[in-house]
Amino acid sequence: MLETLDHVVVGTDNLDAAMGRYGRLLGRRPSWRGEHPSAGTENVLFRLENTYLELLAPGGSGPVGDALRARLDAHGEGPVALAFGTADAHACRTAFEARGLAPGPAERSLGRDVESGGYREWVRVELPPAKTRGVVLFAIQHLSPPDMLTMSPPLADEASAISGLDHAVVRSADPEATKALYGDGLGLRCALDREFPQWGSRLIFFRVGGVTVEVAATLGDAEEAPTDAGRDDLWGLSFRVHDADRAHQRLVDYGFDVSEVRPGRKEGTRVLTVRDAGIPTLLVEPAKRD
Repeated sequence: MLETLDHVVVGTDNLDAAMGRYGRLLGRRPSWRGEHPSAGTENVLFRLENTYLELLAPGGSGPVGDALRARLDAHGEGPVALAFGTADAHACRTAFEARGLAPGPAERSLGRDVESGGYREWVRVELPPAKTRGVVLFAIQHLSPPDMLTMSPPLADEASAISGLDHAVVRSADPEATKALYGDGLGLRCALDREFPQWGSRLIFFRVGGVTVEVAATLGDAEEAPTDAGRDDLWGLSFRVHDADRAHQRLVDYGFDVSEVRPGRKEGTRVLTVRDAGIPTLLVEPAKRD
């Protein structure tokens, strides 16, 4: 039913500033700068190898823009939505309905690139927040050719740029409920469910289209645990890089506050933390294959 993590949406009230900051973080130029007049929003898209990042801002009056404005007033800038790719939005909606997720209608929408004048079309099925534990989740079927959204070109060398998304982190104070939502409700494959006492965490990994949705829950009464057991928090993002050392140097040159490169939790990986990206951000160099 859901084949990919099509894109992650980050809400912002200053699109120009966010475009510059995320461009430097990713080491890439945008693929698209668009507007949705009927929705009351405008966006910037960065196409990566396995997904894309959407920066979404209110732009005039409209239902989506008004809802986003209220969310930004309450919570500030940060990740707000996970969009899952499907080949058939109408069949996906039927499946959601059968699973008790009360989906909205399958709605056809348009986005216009303000620079090229090109249009992209899609069909979207959104789930109500009451069924998704507060995280905005929706399925999307693209109707336009994939080459309408080209890979974001690197600012410098490709090896130092972010290549793709490794995982998106959802924090939960009720991991059983969240596991049921993403597994039984969305139909994602659960690849791991394990407690790690040494980290004070229970981690549940759902795999879709080569990307992981990681559900993280604290063990015990840790201070960083979400306070509302009925609401999850789309918390952080982990990106892949071809060369952690080159990515580290590029980010330092751009003035980011980054950790040293260190061994990752998964054998053979190397990671670094970006401390001032605006959201919790980890870069991962995958293990080398023989």
